[in-house]
Amino acid sequence: MNNAGTAVFKAIDHGPVGIVCGKGNNGGDGFVVARLSMLAGYDTRVVLIGDPDEIKGDAALFMNVYRRLGGKIHSVQDEASVAAAIKDLDDCAILVDAVLGTGTTGEVHGLMRTAIESWPKVRTIAVDLPSGLNADTGELCGCGIQAEVTVTFGFAKQGFENPNAQLYLGHLVVADIGIPAVCADDEAWQALQSQS
Repeated sequence: MNNAGTAVFKAIDHGPVGIVCGKGNNGGDGFVVARLSMLAGYDTRVVLIGDPDEIKGDAALFMNVYRRLGGKIHSVQDEASVAAAIKDLDDCAILVDAVLGTGTTGEVHGLMRTAIESWPKVRTIAVDLPSGLNADTGELCGCGIQAEVTVTFGFAKQGFENPNAQLYLGHLVVADIGIPAVCADDEAWQALQSQS
């Protein structure tokens, strides 16, 4: 997660930086970006869609590191608050989309949909893939963020080959975050597993 967030941060060259985080691992990557942006001296604003107490695992770890360093989080938990908080980021130089990750399937709804539909016309960097895009098919799950840059991890996702996905990806950066090459080779992976 730290490697992933660091890879995204490399695409940021000035502030103010707005980072919008969901409750999962994608949001955890966003908290890493927030920490690095703040330490670089950029005006850093974080919107968390959800309750900080519901964040678990590594995402919670990196959220708490950011907070202990003095970082502030604006937690929003209803549609009106989500829409207002996202629209208030329209004066940022860069927005980081750390809302939804590779597990997105079906129709996006609720607070996540409100966030996507409220997204201002600001240069946007997507974490791993634009929120609302299905990583396997490259189709939108009802709505999606249109990124200027997508920093994806390890390997391009299968769905990125879909011409429809390319309208949302913007410039694609495939970042090496230490995932072994064997993870992309089914035969090599099976051979490795049979040795265990």
